[in-house]
Amino acid sequence: MNIFNKYVEDYDKWYDANKYAYLSELKALKQIIPKKGKGLEIGVGTGRFAGPLGVSVGIDPSRKMLELAKRRGIKTFSGRGERLPFRECEFDYCLMAITICFVSEPGRVIKEAERVLKKNGKLIIAIVDKDSHLGRYYMKKKLQGHRFYREANFFSSREIVELLTKHGFDNLIAVQTVFKPLKEIKELEEPEKGFGKGGFVAVCGTKTRGMRRVP
Repeated sequence: MNIFNKYVEDYDKWYDANKYAYLSELKALKQIIPKKGKGLEIGVGTGRFAGPLGVSVGIDPSRKMLELAKRRGIKTFSGRGERLPFRECEFDYCLMAITICFVSEPGRVIKEAERVLKKNGKLIIAIVDKDSHLGRYYMKKKLQGHRFYREANFFSSREIVELLTKHGFDNLIAVQTVFKPLKEIKELEEPEKGFGKGGFVAVCGTKTRGMRRVP
């Protein structure tokens, strides 16, 4: 987390430098994120997703990122997804946008999300699909020792589907965008259902069973 604290401004500027890719990602997420209810973003970062999407609560281990998120109107908490400081069944939905590739125990984070979700609550996991053109671009950056991506563990969309299914989430739906290289995106892209074409993919699952305590 020292990297994210040290280079928080560089991280946040990416969204301005890649304006239409970012706005396309938001547009895709708006298709599947609930329009009502209390939401939590796990790994809220600087609030670039939670703010525009109306997610009221965010948690992140980076203190400096939380400072920016708070300025964007988000109620912030310092902590990690593996141990959420919230009570059971508190939220209507949880969002993880480009977060799961940076956590040490993805399964544990998903279990915690399930714990704090109400029955029929939604968990939305957005990733850079490692099997896509964008995934290959970032995998190259990882191998080159990029300060943000060298520790990242990228996932494919199919792996996210398998993780959600394994942990009891049903009624999965997916949406994708970022169909061209980042530098070529000069206008808003129309998102498409499913995955396999876009570099940015969001998968939404529903918690349909009762509470399960995390061991």
